[in-house]
Amino acid sequence: MPPTPQVILSGFADEAANNKLAVEQFAAFAALGLEYYSLRFVDVGQGVKNVMDLTKSEISKLRKLEDEYGMNVASIGSPIGKVKLIDQEDGSKNRYVPFKQYLQKDVAKACERAHAFETKLIRGFSFYPPKGEDPWDYVPQAVDQLGQIAEACHRSDLTFGLEVEANLIGQSGQLLAELHKQVDHPAMVTIFDGGNLISQGYSNIECYAQYVEMKPSLGWMHIKDYHDPSLTRGGHVHEEMLKNFVPVDIGDSAHELIFRDFREMLPKLEKKLKKRGIPGVFLDLEPHLKGGGQFGGFSGPDGFGVALRAVCKMLDAAEIGYHLRDFDDVKAARGF
Repeated sequence: MPPTPQVILSGFADEAANNKLAVEQFAAFAALGLEYYSLRFVDVGQGVKNVMDLTKSEISKLRKLEDEYGMNVASIGSPIGKVKLIDQEDGSKNRYVPFKQYLQKDVAKACERAHAFETKLIRGFSFYPPKGEDPWDYVPQAVDQLGQIAEACHRSDLTFGLEVEANLIGQSGQLLAELHKQVDHPAMVTIFDGGNLISQGYSNIECYAQYVEMKPSLGWMHIKDYHDPSLTRGGHVHEEMLKNFVPVDIGDSAHELIFRDFREMLPKLEKKLKKRGIPGVFLDLEPHLKGGGQFGGFSGPDGFGVALRAVCKMLDAAEIGYHLRDFDDVKAARGF
């Protein structure tokens, strides 16, 4: 029999920590059996900071804590691309940064952070069009800028993952697939997130169809789901008002169908990613079970455990393999 296709389970560890302290994040993830985490917000002793704002001493301290808890970074959960595409007042609070400056400062810093934490992956976004305007009108400029970001990552031997999310240019599977097609760069892949689609009012059938649109460009997945029958599609999504995130086994994103289909493409995708130095195909949990917003979410250690058990149950049903820490790992860490 052929070997069972495998994924690597990881997650945004800040979601599992009540105060976002590094020790809280790592203790929760180690107890849950996770060995990888995506780094976004963390408190290393000088207050909560985004990964982009950490000092050299904080990075050094965080790396030592990673060794202590047996953790590795799956991706840098950067906010790259969550800025306005053009300098136009639109009633939103989104900031605008001239792109040349953004590329030389913010994108370069994200690449530095990836190297500092020994990961090959940077999570990012597709820029905000003016609020209320058709995102398709801004695809050409977004393609140009995303292509330059992908090239900067490529020169640093990194891969840039473009997440589907509301209000951005890449707010649907179709738009994200088109951005990927036109950028046409080996250092850029897309990130599917069912919860980010369902929370825009798409049905489970539409969500699955958008996953299919994204399949040729997929690099990894974020695991999040949503359930709110009252949602209607269209218009700006008030992200801070979204409160109905749920575990994947009771959400509306058609994850059961998606995982069964994903199983078939895993061997080929894993081979593709390993050629770029990536250890495998990540399923990155970002559950938001206790709330979500524009720049992050929260599940608590209890909610994160619920979310992890839900996805493991669905992976078992889809016959997709994964690894959680076991007694052999504990013995090896103790030098037995």
